[in-house]
Amino acid sequence: MTTSDHPGEPQDSPFGVEPLPRDEAPQFVLPLVARIERAAPPARTDALETAARAVLVLLSDERSLGDGEWARAVRDWQDARIRKVVRRARGAEWRRAGALPGITVTGKSAEVRVFPPVPLDGWPRDLARLQVSGTDLDDPEPPVDADLSAPVLWMSPEVGMSAGKAMAQAGHGAQLAWWELSDTDRAAWRDAGFPLAVRTAAPGRWSHLTTSGLPVVRDAGFTEIAPGSCTVVADHPALR
Repeated sequence: MTTSDHPGEPQDSPFGVEPLPRDEAPQFVLPLVARIERAAPPARTDALETAARAVLVLLSDERSLGDGEWARAVRDWQDARIRKVVRRARGAEWRRAGALPGITVTGKSAEVRVFPPVPLDGWPRDLARLQVSGTDLDDPEPPVDADLSAPVLWMSPEVGMSAGKAMAQAGHGAQLAWWELSDTDRAAWRDAGFPLAVRTAAPGRWSHLTTSGLPVVRDAGFTEIAPGSCTVVADHPALR
């Protein structure tokens, strides 16, 4: 499980390490499935960016809003801890996942399907059987410098993570930015197709970013990394 927080957040935020009353609520998880074929795995950075966009696409989808068919599940998920789990699929597994209600988001080389939240212990069978491990990915070439006029999700240079873990963290960062934006800025980002970059910050920049007042993701420490580790800073131009 992962959680996150940022400076100045309310004490009852769903993002945080300390136990909260919302922990007593039914817990849900947002499933993300990355297509990772043996012969043609996606580039790591593209997979992270595609996962982050997938979270934003689901949050802004009409089915997740108001009286939409996914809205209750999304509200229940956000009323408890904000959990995301990334699993991998290939071949027939990917086709079965594609038959379930959800949204597939495509990057340059990556495909990620996001599903409406499900109970923590109530995953659909075709998703529950998918593996969490095996999402180790590489970038064939170093990513180009990020365009600082667009949103950037800065990853920590101090914390090593598998690609699957990093995809979930990038999704957290995108969600924090979405929550902080005005309705006008949200609409503009959505209408532009949710442009964003995911990059690892230089150590000097990271120190500045984590104290800048921008949304910061902190991990609860249930998998891979120590509790309270800062993993992502969500740097959207409208939040600077």
